[in-house]
Amino acid sequence: MLGIGSYFLLQQLSITLFSGFFSWSTLVIIIGIALLVQAYGDNDHTAIFPGVILIGFGIHFHPLNTLSLWPEHAGMLVLVIAVGLLLRSSKTKANFGEGVLLLALALLLLNYQSFNSWLAGISSGFSFIVRYWPVLLIGVGGYLLFIKKK
Repeated sequence: MLGIGSYFLLQQLSITLFSGFFSWSTLVIIIGIALLVQAYGDNDHTAIFPGVILIGFGIHFHPLNTLSLWPEHAGMLVLVIAVGLLLRSSKTKANFGEGVLLLALALLLLNYQSFNSWLAGISSGFSFIVRYWPVLLIGVGGYLLFIKKK
């Protein structure tokens, strides 16, 4: 309530902290900060993941319209989710593997062109892997969902 109330008060008083401040992404960041304050203040580690996702998505979408060099890439969203999982797992000591897998996937997606060029440069025998690498992701996801039981 403090963050959202401050946001609307600044809007009513026409006080702009930076360009594009009065947008939906600023509200998403404020809600994410509130969740993280609750998570770390009350030792409620379940709120870490959604807090990081809201802050990360808000930070990602804020400069998309103003900074031409900001990456408009799905890998950024996967990276935010991976960071959220890793931060939560650092407190709960569980599910660290999923965060690492998503981090690796995010880095692969963000550097996909370089990765593709590297694989193509190694040998033409890797053309099958280059074309069907998503099948590997489906297999790992199926394993984690259906086979690996805790």
